[in-house]
Amino acid sequence: MKTIYLAGGCFWGIEKFLSMIPGVVSTEVGYANGRTENPGYEDVCRGDSGHAETVRVNYDPERISLTFLLERFYEAIDPLSLNRQGNDAGTQYRTGVYFADGADEEIVRGSIALLQESHDGPVTVEARALDRFFPAEEYHQKYLDKNPGGYCHIGAAKFDAAKLAVDTATLNRTPEKAELRRALSDLQFDVTQNGATEPPFRNEYFDKFDPGIYVDVTTGRPLFVSTDKFESGCGWPSFSRPISADLIAELPDNSHGRERIEVRSSLGDSHLGHVFTDGPKELGGLRYCINSASLRFVHRDKMEAEGYGSLIPLVDSGR
Repeated sequence: MKTIYLAGGCFWGIEKFLSMIPGVVSTEVGYANGRTENPGYEDVCRGDSGHAETVRVNYDPERISLTFLLERFYEAIDPLSLNRQGNDAGTQYRTGVYFADGADEEIVRGSIALLQESHDGPVTVEARALDRFFPAEEYHQKYLDKNPGGYCHIGAAKFDAAKLAVDTATLNRTPEKAELRRALSDLQFDVTQNGATEPPFRNEYFDKFDPGIYVDVTTGRPLFVSTDKFESGCGWPSFSRPISADLIAELPDNSHGRERIEVRSSLGDSHLGHVFTDGPKELGGLRYCINSASLRFVHRDKMEAEGYGSLIPLVDSGR
């Protein structure tokens, strides 16, 4: 897991907003970068402790990048407003991105610089190393989950738009090459980016038949469903078809003195494997022979939590 600290006005609403993002594992509200130790809510509200109402965000970097997380955060705030978000005013409601890992500083400052390019006025989001963070009182934690009708400076329309944007962007984002180099194993990178082939019978999913979906390891976009997987004896995962034809691209491959059809992901342009015409006739006659290293399996029990709930009927019904 990785951690970033985000201040965006009243922490009740911003915590709820951030917790909705697939890839965010946990959130905790608290007080950051102030002058005093162990402040309480009343201390912070007086405005003389210097703390900002802040959310500690623990996220899985294999599922979501810091850049993407920050882009969603900026959608929930007014980045031009100084010490005010919604009806809340005071230094404790300032906006900021506080990094505990020095390696994140370049990403944070770069994202704010990019944010500035899209605004005429000055962006007031702080970019600072985390100095200190103190968890808030228990009644503040998951406040809007406990009190669905409670005050929130983030309007319902923004929450609805954010949920749609999160669903769409999570499944339709193409990472940069350098980001993939950091996020993928050597084998995953070599297969997806260089067209390598992993060893047969010595890969993660060739004999896996649990219910769920297989997603592009580079983008998270769903590609195949377990009900279309079959045992072919070739030593690699074999599927009779993709979830949808527009999710993949099929290209001629004349390498190694053979005429084959390469299969690539249409969004990430990652090498997946090849498609052959020797599949079971009762399943359509095709065999999508796919490298395990190009895929990530999401079990049916975890699909809702990871943002793939709409595809559960495919797993349950067998299409």
